[in-house]
Amino acid sequence: MKNLFSFSSILMLAIALWVFGFLTFVVDLNLAIEPDSADLAPTDAIVVLTGGSERVSTGVELLQSGVAKKLFISGVHKKLSLDQILSPHNVAPDLRQCCITLGYQAGSTIGNAEETHEFMVAEDYHSLRLVTANYHMPRSLLLFHHAMPDIEIIPHPVAPDSVKLHEWWEHPRTIELLATEYTKYLLASFQLWVGH
Repeated sequence: MKNLFSFSSILMLAIALWVFGFLTFVVDLNLAIEPDSADLAPTDAIVVLTGGSERVSTGVELLQSGVAKKLFISGVHKKLSLDQILSPHNVAPDLRQCCITLGYQAGSTIGNAEETHEFMVAEDYHSLRLVTANYHMPRSLLLFHHAMPDIEIIPHPVAPDSVKLHEWWEHPRTIELLATEYTKYLLASFQLWVGH
């Protein structure tokens, strides 16, 4: 009976800590607004993690504004070409040829970090602006900093219209997405902590 009580207490404490952490996670996401494009620090590269059309369009706009030398799009599906990805965007041919690179190897956020690290080393770059969804940014930063401790990484969160952060408790899909992402963030933190 005593062991059962102890297990129940530990379980309740774990749930309470998860809920508290989750609420803090969501509050922080609401504070992470997309930077004003008129006042951006320049970097060697812009890195976009695939997973939403807003991410690629933001990366293209940043490149066209001249805040970085190159745009690297990580985690591209092997069947997609540069022309297909850029078809919705008006990108000058010379900019396509010189300054946009696709990464086809990554299949996860860890893969994004490893693939981007290879790109940064190959280009001898030392700073990057990371473009991904706001809810995905905490885990991305965690893994990118681990993979590239000597690289300056500036977060550039994008707010997808489909994710209702301001009234997340009224939208089941947003709750599910945020809860899943927060749990992934905890697992990634634990894996790095134990050195996996």
